[in-house]
Amino acid sequence: MSNWQVTKRLLILMRPWYGWMLLGTLLSLITIIANISLMALSGWFIATMAMAGISGASVNYFTPAAGIRGFAIARTASRYGERLVTHEATFRLLATLRTWFYEHLEPLAPAILQNYRSGDLLSRIRADIDALENFYLRILAPLLVAAITSLIILLFLLQFSTLLALIELVFLMIAGIVVPLFVNKLAQQASTRQIETNSELRSAVIDSTQGMSELLIYGAAVKQTERVNALSDQLLDDQQHLAKLNGGSASALGLCANLTMWLMLIVAIPMVTSGNLAPANLPMLALFALASFEAILPLPLAFQTLPGTLAAARRLFEIVDTKPAVIEPVTPAVMPERFDIEIDNASLCYPISQINALESISLSIPQGTHLAIVGPSGSGKSTLINALMRFWPIESGSIQLDGVNIEQFSGEDLRLQFAVATQQSTLFNSTIKRNLLLAKRDATDDEVVQACKLSQIHEFIESLPEGYETWIGEAGHKLSGGQIRRLGIARALLKPASVLILDEPGEGLDSVTEQKMLQAISENAKGKTLILITHHLVGLENMDQIVQLEQGHIVKDQ
Repeated sequence: MSNWQVTKRLLILMRPWYGWMLLGTLLSLITIIANISLMALSGWFIATMAMAGISGASVNYFTPAAGIRGFAIARTASRYGERLVTHEATFRLLATLRTWFYEHLEPLAPAILQNYRSGDLLSRIRADIDALENFYLRILAPLLVAAITSLIILLFLLQFSTLLALIELVFLMIAGIVVPLFVNKLAQQASTRQIETNSELRSAVIDSTQGMSELLIYGAAVKQTERVNALSDQLLDDQQHLAKLNGGSASALGLCANLTMWLMLIVAIPMVTSGNLAPANLPMLALFALASFEAILPLPLAFQTLPGTLAAARRLFEIVDTKPAVIEPVTPAVMPERFDIEIDNASLCYPISQINALESISLSIPQGTHLAIVGPSGSGKSTLINALMRFWPIESGSIQLDGVNIEQFSGEDLRLQFAVATQQSTLFNSTIKRNLLLAKRDATDDEVVQACKLSQIHEFIESLPEGYETWIGEAGHKLSGGQIRRLGIARALLKPASVLILDEPGEGLDSVTEQKMLQAISENAKGKTLILITHHLVGLENMDQIVQLEQGHIVKDQ
């Protein structure tokens, strides 16, 4: 994707906030014009008053003094307004971009997103989107302000001399075009690489944190540390390179401003001598020349930031443009009142595998059935659930609800009908109660307690000093594996859904606790469809149907 295509797409995404962006740009323009006018008028006023004092001439100092105060007030007010408006525009823009990105990201889960590392996705969601704020604040707005201000400056100088305007034009072009383009070329690799390195470093740190036990067990901690250090050094080198470019470009612009001032003085002094220029205009033009470069100062940084900003945008568009594995229907069907599930000759193959994970599966699950799916790891138990919930598309056959193919339902509507306790329960750094309420925000305390009693976790929670208000830490690290599993089951029980799916609910539990939990859940789920996925035969006495899977095939159905 070319730079222009990326830029065009970014401009389209920003369309809802054009008003805020233009207002911020206008206020920035007013600030710079007011500052240049203040400097120029101050130079003229001081020179005029000095000459009036020497000659004893009468001078109206009220009007220029009022003008100086007016420009000073305008500069302060517009600067405050510009900061307020541009930051508001940026925050609104970032909120829009995050919502836009998530809306495109969600349909890719889990089929496509499994190809991305969690740290890389986090980097795209946070760092890459944050980098796009530069597109408006540091690139787009400064370019517009610099172009309009330069035009106004040249028109003003043309009132005095074409040669003065030409001098200004030459150095404005050097400072505003040549220097930024040169900086852009030198910053291209470092600015782009900085985005990639940031992502890799974040991924490496997350991998180190989440996989610390495995790294220590297999003696890979030192190697991982070296990798993190190498990425850190690379990032620091790039940042140092960019900082040097920023300092060098600032020096170059300062040189251009001073050369412009001196050349203008060289041209203007003979004009004063010949009477073609009023003496008081000489210091005015000198200060005007210095102040006029304020509009150009942000341009080198803008061009230095541009490669990294476009690289961040490409990384986002790469995911946004990815085609989901499961295509949503244009006109979703209405969910049926009954939830009879019929699986007819369904097969599913993962992209990374050449062997079907499910092969010609046929299964009937009337509403209210308690079904156990039994089999060793890798037999296709979880894959069957992925297909049922349309997380993965089936290659052939069909899955129907009350006679309607599930491909005709929207994925969100379909998944609302399922309450699933997976093998890896996701918990957040909050209280036990808040984690449970994710399943049903308006659940009463009695409903929460009942769900926890069924999952055999209530007594443990009650034993804690703060009970259900206990904070469990990031990913529930203050809890054991079995406790995390039972909280996940309690959350699934709390969700008002037509089908309850428990994926290896007894993992990490002793056999007595597992049997008590399954017995309680089975009795409580009478009239509701229950699908129990397990690799052993404990607690299956109350199941209406038991299906045994091996290598994606049903080998036994009873």
